[in-house]
Amino acid sequence: MDLGIKGRCAIVCAASKGLGRACAEALAAEGVQLVLNARGSEALEATASDLRTRYRVEVLTVAGDVTTTAVQQALLAACPQPDILVNNAGGPPPGDFRNWGDEEWHAALQANMLTPIYLIKAVVDGMMARGFGRIVNITSAAVKAPIGVLGLSNGARAGLTGFVAGLARETVAHNVTINALLPGPFDTDRLNATLQGVVEKTGQSLEQVREARRNGNPARRFGQPQEFGAACAFLCSQHAGYITGQNILLDGGAFPGTL
Repeated sequence: MDLGIKGRCAIVCAASKGLGRACAEALAAEGVQLVLNARGSEALEATASDLRTRYRVEVLTVAGDVTTTAVQQALLAACPQPDILVNNAGGPPPGDFRNWGDEEWHAALQANMLTPIYLIKAVVDGMMARGFGRIVNITSAAVKAPIGVLGLSNGARAGLTGFVAGLARETVAHNVTINALLPGPFDTDRLNATLQGVVEKTGQSLEQVREARRNGNPARRFGQPQEFGAACAFLCSQHAGYITGQNILLDGGAFPGTL
């Protein structure tokens, strides 16, 4: 299927590896010009070089912390009229809410709620004026089924979800959609880092912990980043203009509910 977005310009955050990179690659495969952001410049440049070579698209990079105004402005300077915005940021660490103070809460809210809102604010009016826009927020399956030790993530991402629920109904008449992708366990470095905590607590090997987590999922496997990227690319396509304000789980069936 031709997604109809060749030549469009996309800003993709946290795009040097993992799910962010998978989204950038899926868009590049459709001929989308990219502006990529990540904190680590070395991994970011390696990703950009690979995508340029394989897909023959323009790929610009802005290294740095996207929660800062300077980096946000640099992204918008590199792509002043983006057609697509993919918001993405690693989640805050797990823990007990009794141990979290203002610093931890402010950091979580800044990364996983306020920064996406600031970027949406910067681009959405231009998208509506031009009659096309696709905004995808990568959040977490924890938005649908909160995880106790991920209270910082639960709270911040739920706040973003609530904000988008209202705005998405205002923009869709102008062919600007805003949706969220909620990943469950995908086979990424971040998954291994999360599972490492179980390794340290139980004394099991990482592979033992991974196998138990795989077998605990109805799909009996982890998701592959390419699957996630394909879902993102479709939401960004010309065919997805009637999908907005949705929170789409990609979790292998782990969520047991019907809604």
